[in-house]
Amino acid sequence: MNSRYEILNVIGSGSYGIVYLCNDLNSKENRVVKQLRPSKCRSKKEIELFQHEISIMRSLNHINIPIIYDASSNNEYFFYVMGFIEGDNLEDQIFLSKKTFGEKESLIILDKLLELVDYLHKKNIYHRDLRIPNIILKNNEPFLIDFGLSVQSAIHSPSTSLHIKQESIIQEMKHQDYYDLGELLLYLLYTTYSSKNKKALPWTEELSLEKGTVNLLKRLLQINEPYTSICEISADLHAALKAKEKVH
Repeated sequence: MNSRYEILNVIGSGSYGIVYLCNDLNSKENRVVKQLRPSKCRSKKEIELFQHEISIMRSLNHINIPIIYDASSNNEYFFYVMGFIEGDNLEDQIFLSKKTFGEKESLIILDKLLELVDYLHKKNIYHRDLRIPNIILKNNEPFLIDFGLSVQSAIHSPSTSLHIKQESIIQEMKHQDYYDLGELLLYLLYTTYSSKNKKALPWTEELSLEKGTVNLLKRLLQINEPYTSICEISADLHAALKAKEKVH
């Protein structure tokens, strides 16, 4: 870490990297610094993955995704600097703050997340890690973080067989993001559930949901016919929201 950034706190730590809250001594603003673990710096593959993450972050320009300001490396360390979003991630809000989300509120959050995923997919970027620790909620606005597992698909191959293979991989990554959105929605919906049975039941029996929300979840989670596009998801999502608004 160079002398420009003063470490205030460790705000995240995993096998891959360490995330610090820092003070930028030049701008006097708080920044988030993600550093590749020193033990990973000996691996060419790990360095390439980290640089790929930086490359993806540099290509993004969305108000609900952190801005990357700086990236640096030498033989001992690799890190990049991004904007600090003041807020708690969904995991902490749900499990530490015991925040609850009603059906309508959950659908509205999903709608905003869907817009973010659509933005990424239009850039051929697939997040592949849409989990509650990677969503920060600030003033009911979801912000998407951690692009460590993200992939940007390559330009299509002129070879027919390779093109078909590429298309198959892209569809798989799309469906992974759609499935993750379904799991996120389920997490939000379960925050208002209090178990009355000792025996765990399927969510279809435990949760009392509008028909449109059940249909949305079943297709996102690939229980029923999987979605093929964001437009399809959006249409069903807005229909579910409309139905929920009519009830109330």
